[in-house]
Amino acid sequence: MSVLKIITIPHPTLKKIAKLVTKFNAELEQFVNDMIETMYAEDGVGLAANQVNILKRIVVVDCSDERNEPLALINPVITPLSDEIEDLEEGCLSIPEMRAGPISRYTHIRVDAQNINGEPISFEAEFFLARCIQHEVDHLEGKVYIDYLSPLKRERLIVKMKKLQKEKEMEEQDEL
Repeated sequence: MSVLKIITIPHPTLKKIAKLVTKFNAELEQFVNDMIETMYAEDGVGLAANQVNILKRIVVVDCSDERNEPLALINPVITPLSDEIEDLEEGCLSIPEMRAGPISRYTHIRVDAQNINGEPISFEAEFFLARCIQHEVDHLEGKVYIDYLSPLKRERLIVKMKKLQKEKEMEEQDEL
């Protein structure tokens, strides 16, 4: 397994719609395992293939307390099971060190997907797991959470992120 490079905004792949997975083989299994390792290495609770510059409909999540229950969803489809919405701040590995909100998400959803063997899986998810899955599936549709913010809030966040990235680059140069 290996840790993959996570791309950050404004990388163009983050705005593209991912394609359906049609080949279920050892290569897919290896890629999913690399995504899981990357998610853990970056201390994330979810990761979409778009975030590692691969336009395939694949997400991995792990919202467990022990961080030992990874879930891989291939070609996921979400259906809201309630009209109840929760507004919370969110963060994203493709927008490092930033959180913003409120972002509205359904609190109860049904997920229909395939596992890494191509077998259909269906389950219900609530609250944090539901939010995490919706966030990652948004990536597959070319959306990041800041797309839900007002243009002013979005621009402020992007400026702040660029400033932090520049400071980090300068610190890394000073260490050389």
